[in-house]
Amino acid sequence: MIYWQLFMAFFRVGILGYGGGPASIPLVEKEVVKQYKWMDDEEFGNTLALGNSLPGPIATKLAGYIGYRVGGSIGMISALIATVIPTVILLIILFYFVEALSDQPWLSGMTTAVIPVVGVMLAVMTLDFLKKSRNGLSSWQIVALLAASVVLIELLHIHPAFLILALLLFALVKPEKRKEEKGT
Repeated sequence: MIYWQLFMAFFRVGILGYGGGPASIPLVEKEVVKQYKWMDDEEFGNTLALGNSLPGPIATKLAGYIGYRVGGSIGMISALIATVIPTVILLIILFYFVEALSDQPWLSGMTTAVIPVVGVMLAVMTLDFLKKSRNGLSSWQIVALLAASVVLIELLHIHPAFLILALLLFALVKPEKRKEEKGT
């Protein structure tokens, strides 16, 4: 039963995740955290942060890890297949129609109209993560981290993986620092 649930959860993400991996993250979160409760919000956030620091598509990394965590090797394979199969099938169909209808103006309008929808999905995901960050950080720390991230990524062109890695290392050190402060 768990393999079927894994397959269906990630199949829905694969079918509905239009706009690439980052756009599918809120869909994965809905399935994994809210629907099936395989993880809580904090675990999902940690998994997402670690997944973003590794190379490759985020949707397949999430599917592989969550599938393995929930259902072992068979669960991982089930989740990965469910994530990839819809894309493969839809790409074959889509490319056939795009090639056949490439001169139609409504096709260009349709693809242009999807961009704001993906932007809204990413904004919603960002707001959710900002709300979750209030559990461990003060408002000024959140603003400082956001500003530093924008400067490092956009102005200094530091790869986001290095920023994520630095923040993960900081998070590992920070709890130890609190323990030391309590002991003195």
